[in-house]
Formats: sequence, structure tokens, C-alpha cells
Amino acid sequence: MASVVEYKGLKAGYHCGYCDAEEGKVSCGMWAHSMTVQDYQDLIDRGWRRSGKYVYKPVMNQTCCPQYTIRCRPLQFQPSKSHKKVLKKMLKFLAKGEISKGNYEDEPMEPTMEDTVAGDFGLINKLDIQCDLKTFSDDLTERFESEEKKKGKSPKKEESSELIQSQAMEEKLGSGEPSHPVKVPSAPKPGKGADLSKPPCRKAKEIRKERKRLKLMQQNPAGQPEGFQAQGESPSLFPPKANKSNQPKSLEDLIFESLPENASHKLEVRLVPVSFEDPEFKSSFSRSFSLYVKYQMAVHQDPPDECGKTEFTRFLCSSPLEAENPPNGPDCGYGSFHQQYWLDGRIIAVGVIDVLPYCVSSVYLYYDPDYSFLSLGVYSALREIAFTRQLHQKTSQLSYYYMGFYIHSCPKMKYKGQYRPSDLLCPETYIWVPIEQCLPSLENSKYCRFNQDPEAVDEGRSKDPDRLQVFYKKAIMPYGVYKKQQRDPGEEAAVLQYARLVGQPCSERMLLFRN
Repeated sequence: MASVVEYKGLKAGYHCGYCDAEEGKVSCGMWAHSMTVQDYQDLIDRGWRRSGKYVYKPVMNQTCCPQYTIRCRPLQFQPSKSHKKVLKKMLKFLAKGEISKGNYEDEPMEPTMEDTVAGDFGLINKLDIQCDLKTFSDDLTERFESEEKKKGKSPKKEESSELIQSQAMEEKLGSGEPSHPVKVPSAPKPGKGADLSKPPCRKAKEIRKERKRLKLMQQNPAGQPEGFQAQGESPSLFPPKANKSNQPKSLEDLIFESLPENASHKLEVRLVPVSFEDPEFKSSFSRSFSLYVKYQMAVHQDPPDECGKTEFTRFLCSSPLEAENPPNGPDCGYGSFHQQYWLDGRIIAVGVIDVLPYCVSSVYLYYDPDYSFLSLGVYSALREIAFTRQLHQKTSQLSYYYMGFYIHSCPKMKYKGQYRPSDLLCPETYIWVPIEQCLPSLENSKYCRFNQDPEAVDEGRSKDPDRLQVFYKKAIMPYGVYKKQQRDPGEEAAVLQYARLVGQPCSERMLLFRN
């Protein structure tokens, strides 16, 4: 089934949760009635982001706090010193029940937390996302039933209740996992990927590293230290364990370090598809919801009436993404998931994620504030990076971890730049640029074009709007046909704005609903 979207246009002058400006935020948005994972992948590669079924894109050169899409490259990722501390802290707690002393607030606690929304909760109330959902639902159902009949298939009943949902939605964020509940393995598996034996450059360590390298070369006359791949060999994503002297521990070594038989606690990470038809999702729903309420009230100071079951379902359990399970895809399939962290039989954190053709995209994280001492924000981000590496073993093109938006002008959102190597998306040409090259420009200006080539243009831009697909009066037609029936002068401006923002490929695949 094709993606079906309803463009809502530009919304300007609403409260920003990052800088607290009363009327600083500017974005464009659309309601996604359904969406394929490929279309959503292409949209986030153009700066879009979803919150429930609402998909929006900041107007970067106008909004008060520009939000740059950021992705980490997990295949080359090496945990920093502070990341290792968090992982060791978890292992000590699981093994011996030790609770580290210290000020936990010093560490970024919520890597996937305030991503796209922070203070935007009031936005959607102003947004009037009221469309004639009943009419739309009936039209769409009738249209696709007639298509199915033509093909000689028995028509499936569309779940129109999904479409006839609340009239106003909170612009928040979420994160989930694969289709059938999958337990994240407790030991790394061998696979293909990039050479992780090379730690990222750090000035303070350069001299010690050089000494170590010379020493290793003396030990091995061939100049090839143990554990390093010979040139031309396919490097292993999880290299064999080597001497402590010549290779840093991989992320998997640090996460899946074996625990004693008499360990104080047991942590299990379960991947559950976001679907009320999934038995594990259904059976854990009430516990997951209770955790969400506890988190929102304690961490974000939400009043109880703003974190009810309706808000939770709309925001974190309602996804436009259609689950897909192609044979060459990951075992869990593509779609939206909840990655549940079970400690001794109770849920202490849930990461909401989307598994897409080229990435794992983090949507949201909520956790039990009683376990803040475990830095669950950082811990879950590291687990999601490891999970991306795991999926990459079967599905080689799935090799990035998207962390939402990087906001350089907001100090508490800059922690995302600490997961290296990472790239930021150029807001004009939509190419990825290493974050190190972007930071000097961002120090001088909130809004930056990262592509240094002044001649470069957006290659995916809308070149032929007449080919854009429109869904109107139970019929699918190209915009070139549709516009001949329209007399509203504002209609063309809205459609062309939509075409420019989604790009030519998506405009030809997705159906733009017009009523």
C-alpha cells in the first residue's frame, strides 16, 4: 500500500522548548495516514521527523533553534571514556548490586529524549490537525477495496479506527524495535563490517598510542599487530579477542561481558513490535504505560492530565509505518518497535525506535527515575548503536544510527555530538557532512549550509510537480490533471511547497490527500 499523507502547511510563531522563545519556532508538517519505511527513510534524509503519525520539518533558516538531523556511524564507533564508565557502572550494578556514587546529573541522561519536541506539547493543540478523517477513511477504504476486487482478491478491511483518531496531537518523539519479540543476544556474533580496532583520535592519547604502536611493531616484525586485519581481508565487525595490550575492547565486549552465576540482578532487552496485534506488546502495555506516566511526571513535570493513556498511545504506540518483512531485510523486519529493558522481571526503560532500510532511528526514551543512577539515556543509546551493528550483519545497507536532531544553540542538546563519528545533514543540499567540519560554522551562526560547494544543489529537488500523485474524490491522479479542476489560488502554492519539501521521488510515490 502506498504512503498517504495530508499536508498541513507552515506553522510559525509558537513556543520553543529549547530557548523558551514564546513565538520563535517555525515548521511545516503533515499527517501521515500510512507510510512505507522507504518513504520515511527518504524523508528523514531530507530533514523530516515523526512524532506519532505527525511528520514535520523545521524551517531551518527561520526557526529560532535550527534542528539539524544527526546520524552516528556505528560501524566505526568507539565508545568514549565517559561511555565506558556508564557501561562499567551497569555491569557492576548487575554483578554485585553496586550503586556508583557521584552526581548523575553531570552526564547527559536523555540521549533520545527531547529530540524534536521538548516544549512543543502545546503546538499541536494550536495546529488544527483536524481533517475530515471519516470521509477520508471511507474514500480510501472504498478506493483500495475496488482496486483489490479488480485484481480478484478479497478486500481486506482497513483499520479505519487508526485514522479516526484524536483531533490534536502532541508533537513529541518515540523509539521502538522489530516485528516478533527478539531477545538481544547476550554474546556478540561474528559478522562483516568496518575495522573497529582503530580508536578515534584523541590528542591527549596520541603520544601513548604512538609508543604502543612502535612497541607492537617491534614484537611483530611483519608490522601487523595481532588482532588487526591484513590489507585486503574483509574485517570482522566483532574481531576475535586479542591481547589487552594491543586492542581496545569493542562496544560488544563492554556490553555483553559475562556476569557471575550469582549476579545480583538480571537485565534482559526485548524488542517488541508496536502493534496491538502483537501478544507481547499487548501483555506489557499497562506496565509500559505506567512507566511512561512516572517518567513524564518526574522528569518533565507533566501534569497527570497531559500523560494519559490517549496521549501515550497517540504519541508512542501509534506509528504510520507499515511493517515489512522482506527476505533480505533484518530478522526483526522493518517498522516501529519498543525496545524494553527488563530488570529482574520489571520494565525500567523503553526505547522507541524505527527500523528503516538504512538505519535504526531513535524516537524517544522513557525510564524509571528510580534508576537514574544507571544513566539509562546514555546506556540505551549505546545499546541501540550495538543493535544497529547487529542488524548490519544480515542487512549490509542498514548501517547508521539516527539520533534525531542536533541543536548546537541549545547546550543540553549538544551531547549528541559526543557519539562519534557522526554527520550532520546539510539543510540546503541534503548531503551528510562530518560534524567536525560543521562545528566551526555553527559557532559563528545558528543557521549554516554545510555543503562547501557553492554550485551544489539539492539533487532530489522537485523538478516536475505535475507528476506528483494526488488522492482526490476516491481517485489517484497526477497533479497535472488535478490542478485543472482547481480554482483556489492558495491550492497551488500549498502543493508546490509540499513538493519542494518532500522532493521529487517521494512526491511521485506518496499520495497527497486533498479534500
